[in-house]
Amino acid sequence: MKIFKLTFLIASLIFITSCGEAFKYRKVDAKEFPPDPKLRVKKNLEEGRGFRLMDNFNGNNNTTYDFASSNPLWRATLDILEFMPLVSANYSGGVVITDWYSENNSENQSIKISVRFLTNEIRADALDINVFVKECTNSFMNCQVIQSDGNLKGELAANILRKAAKYEEERIEDYKKNNPYSVATPTAKKNKN
Repeated sequence: MKIFKLTFLIASLIFITSCGEAFKYRKVDAKEFPPDPKLRVKKNLEEGRGFRLMDNFNGNNNTTYDFASSNPLWRATLDILEFMPLVSANYSGGVVITDWYSENNSENQSIKISVRFLTNEIRADALDINVFVKECTNSFMNCQVIQSDGNLKGELAANILRKAAKYEEERIEDYKKNNPYSVATPTAKKNKN
């Protein structure tokens, strides 16, 4: 046991002395560092020289829960489609499906929209939107359902992405206000879909 302790002590001393660069004295110009302590802390964190001890012990970083309300694309989609009745809104599956909807109680024509989320990132190819049009004659006796590729699909995608970008911008601003010493902005958590 004594040999093990002695070997460990010698190895530790060799390891510590090999890190001599960290313990060398360097001349520092006082003009390079701002006099305000908050600015010095921010500068040191930006350069990777420091760390915040309490960030690891305050209990906030141990567990994170990813709720549907934290996903800007999901929230924007539900906000845009809020006037339509929903058949399914499955966050874990990444699908929102509306029920048949007709404006002004039109019996002859109604639409149904399905939105599938391909990624949580806010970008043009993140959504797969399908618009179905049901046209009926003779009071629902003879109905035909076709998939529409008209303007509505593009307008929905543009409005959802615009609103999601606004939500993401608000989230980043809130993060910056609540975490003044953090350098990086928060990234969206990746789902296990």
